[in-house]
Amino acid sequence: MVVHSISLPPGVYGGDAIERLFTNTLDWDAHPYFQSIRGLEVSAHFMIRRSGKLLQFVSCDRRAWHAGVSQWRGRDNCNDYSIGIELEGLEGERFEAVQYTQLTALLRALARRYKIGAVVGHEHVAPARKHDPGRAFDWARLARALRWSSARVPFAPPATTRVARAKRP
Repeated sequence: MVVHSISLPPGVYGGDAIERLFTNTLDWDAHPYFQSIRGLEVSAHFMIRRSGKLLQFVSCDRRAWHAGVSQWRGRDNCNDYSIGIELEGLEGERFEAVQYTQLTALLRALARRYKIGAVVGHEHVAPARKHDPGRAFDWARLARALRWSSARVPFAPPATTRVARAKRP
């Protein structure tokens, strides 16, 4: 699983531009920013809106074009073997609680059907070119909600154990 963040134009939420981009129906002239991505052909399996609404664009049994030139644990072309999940948001900005709730539910549902080796960010599979979902994404929160180990959510800090301190006399 590869987690991404997206907003179109950057920092603008709630419109239909993302859906139009993923379905190849974006009007490139609708906003000046769109000219900078004109002709981009990308897709993701899922998107989670800031409201928590879940949208699916590509069957999980088909390849989506979400990771680009990528590698995870020595294996190239993450698009060939991963499911892409876009969170409506901007790298560096916080995500909504309802997005974490929906992402957790989605990952649990997917884990019932697919073997999930790890949940990582686009920034981890393409570090030289991508920075999403970004430093504001709370990997530890996701790992706790899923109750998955750091092997499956490798960017969450490992669970810490409290060491009892002896009381001073």
